[in-house]
Amino acid sequence: MSIFSRFTDIVNSNLNALLDKAEDPQKMVRLIIQEMEDTLVEVRSTSAKTIANKKDIAVQIEKLKAQAADWESKAELAITKDREDLAKAALQERAKCQETASILAQELANVEEQLSKLQAETGQLQAKLADAKARQKTILLRASTATSRLDVKKTLDSAKVEDAMGRFEQYERKINDIEAQVDAYDLGTKSLNDEFADLAADDKVNDELAALKERLAKK
Repeated sequence: MSIFSRFTDIVNSNLNALLDKAEDPQKMVRLIIQEMEDTLVEVRSTSAKTIANKKDIAVQIEKLKAQAADWESKAELAITKDREDLAKAALQERAKCQETASILAQELANVEEQLSKLQAETGQLQAKLADAKARQKTILLRASTATSRLDVKKTLDSAKVEDAMGRFEQYERKINDIEAQVDAYDLGTKSLNDEFADLAADDKVNDELAALKERLAKK
């Protein structure tokens, strides 16, 4: 199974659990990054074990090759000593070593292929993890802003706000009534400045009246 298939299964399982519990998006983002980090640690551990296994197989192949060469030398020695029976037995042992080495060589090729794929997927996972971490701050900020906006919208649509504004307007009308009462008390009461203004107005009217009489008299 590909590490991405396994990673996707884990994340989808946890995300579904979070959605069922109505958890917030911030926890989801942190969970995804945590799952990626945990998967990366596990994959690195698997890669290390695979590399060690590859080295063990390579060592076994080299030993079998050496043993095959040794049995061949023994077979040649037996022939020089006119011991065909021993030469035949030595060649049979050489064949066993070569067959086992061939099987291990095929196994080594499979291990190298799997290791190559594992390393490629590990690189992709590292790149995706780096990208997720780089975008995490922006995503969390957007989630926080969206949540705050939603709270504000809910508050504005709340009946409590309408009630509060109604009381505010009622209180404002009371203040207007009080101010009107204060203004009413001032009606008919002239200040000192008002008295002097009246005097000045009377003088002006008298002057205009005198001028009018003078014009009529001339006519």
